[in-house]
Amino acid sequence: QVQLKESGGGVVQAGGSLTLSCVASGSILSVNTMAWYRQTPGQQREWVASITTAGSTTYADSVKGRFTISGDGAKSTTNLQMNGLKPEDTAVYYCKIINPWRDYWGPGTQVTVSS
Repeated sequence: QVQLKESGGGVVQAGGSLTLSCVASGSILSVNTMAWYRQTPGQQREWVASITTAGSTTYADSVKGRFTISGDGAKSTTNLQMNGLKPEDTAVYYCKIINPWRDYWGPGTQVTVSS
């Protein structure tokens, strides 16, 4: 069974940058969308950004202008470039890859932004 794995999380000062990466352990057929979500303790998982295999991107208002999503459906990979990080961006970040049959999720990577 194909699994996703995020990397690139860590601790950064406010105003800093991180790039998260997500790779699949195998090939995922007919990928149509790749996305990132985040979650803080006691809160629901929050959508952050999406990219379609056609290259169309959308962002949550809270990250628009600061985060950039990229992805390659054929390689089942997606990245999230995060600039201008704020303490409120602190969360566990999850990648998701979607095809017509199911959603694939990674286990998450912690991002901590210190003030």
